[in-house]
Amino acid sequence: MNFQALLKEVAARHKHPLLFATVSGAHLYGFPSPDSDYDLRGVHVLSVPHVVGFDIHDETLEYSGIELGIELDLVTHDVKKFFSLMLKRNGYVLEQLFSPLVVQTSAEHEELKSIASGCITSHHSYHYRGFAETQWKLFSKEERPRVKPLLYVYRVLLTGIHLMRTGIVEANLVRLNEEAKLSHIDDLIAQKIHSREQQTISDVALAFHRSEYVRLVAILEDAARKSDLPERPSSRPALDELLRRVRLKYPS
Repeated sequence: MNFQALLKEVAARHKHPLLFATVSGAHLYGFPSPDSDYDLRGVHVLSVPHVVGFDIHDETLEYSGIELGIELDLVTHDVKKFFSLMLKRNGYVLEQLFSPLVVQTSAEHEELKSIASGCITSHHSYHYRGFAETQWKLFSKEERPRVKPLLYVYRVLLTGIHLMRTGIVEANLVRLNEEAKLSHIDDLIAQKIHSREQQTISDVALAFHRSEYVRLVAILEDAARKSDLPERPSSRPALDELLRRVRLKYPS
């Protein structure tokens, strides 16, 4: 089955023009199971009549369904909302923007990626630490802790550490671990890819992963303190100018 063609078709059915649509989730993170669903994310452009007046509709649009036996969902934000999120310490939107799994693109998508470097700040460490804490709580509260949520803990921590050290958004855990060289992560990824994500973590292993979680949080905090990244974004004027051009490109 040509999954790329299917994803392109789903994106093409969007009711508004798209600046881009990319694949996120387990496929982006490098550990999809054979039955993993496809998470599409992107940016749409509301026409001028949609954005004048008191009420603005369709700022975020979601579609979920099963296409040719494949479970997928598409979530897009209007260009202004997405740009606003870029100016906050929101790692999700940056991961979507820089995802190498591109379903639909445009010249503005490429321009936006060049502008986005000025949106990355040392405060993005709070996003990744907060998400890791949430995922760890969910994982540790499970009666029988599983592989899948544990992988998400490691993924966000290593993404945050890498971002603080390099200023580069990398969401793929396989590539991140080429630098981290943590053999237990390779083992977890192998279990997930081979549909053993429901396999539970033993008490001994759980104690080990708890210590690793604490260690990596400390490394993330230290990397943020030592980071050369700015404290505030500098790309607001460039985003404002691009927003105006995009709105005028799709006036009605």
